[in-house]
Amino acid sequence: MKFRRLALLVAGLVLATACSAQTADGQWQEGTQYQKVDTPQRAGKDGKVEVVEVFSYGCPHCGHYEAAAEDLQKQLPPGVVFRLIPAAFNIGWEPFARAFYAARELGVLKQTHAALFKAKYVDNYPINTIDEIADFYARNGVDKAKFLAAANSTQTTRQMQADMKLIQGWGVDATPTLVVNGKYRSDKVKDYNELNAMTLWLAKRELAGSGH
Repeated sequence: MKFRRLALLVAGLVLATACSAQTADGQWQEGTQYQKVDTPQRAGKDGKVEVVEVFSYGCPHCGHYEAAAEDLQKQLPPGVVFRLIPAAFNIGWEPFARAFYAARELGVLKQTHAALFKAKYVDNYPINTIDEIADFYARNGVDKAKFLAAANSTQTTRQMQADMKLIQGWGVDATPTLVVNGKYRSDKVKDYNELNAMTLWLAKRELAGSGH
């Protein structure tokens, strides 16, 4: 009888511990704060766990999120890589996607990414058409002709089409959306702090090899 009581006590402690762990992780609910992608597909081929921000320079919310996105990148552990993919959901956003690919090709993405958000949403420059966007890059030391050539190239068009296919496969229909390892996409979160915390948790879970 004493052995049975001890066994029940141990079982109860194990169950309590499991419940506590479930509560700790359970603040992030699949189907609520994040969704599982129907057909998982990674953006990169380097084998690293990845966090992808699907964004647009034409999206004010992405501009507001930029500082938090930078904070998230600083918190990601070794073995997790952060990527950006522009969404061309409509004709108005296509020039912004082309600008991203051109900036990346010309090696100026790092110095112009946050600056473009600031110019458009803080300084209120008229930046909408591809020519206005090219003027922004020219103000930042980029040759305008080279920028326009890169933005309108066949290579850029193909990359934009391939990335839009990937975005659609993830089920992303709004920005900013974060996709972790091609398996999970963010959904209904309260604010950017929650978005970052959930993404970090998912990334660490994938890194530990316990994602499902």
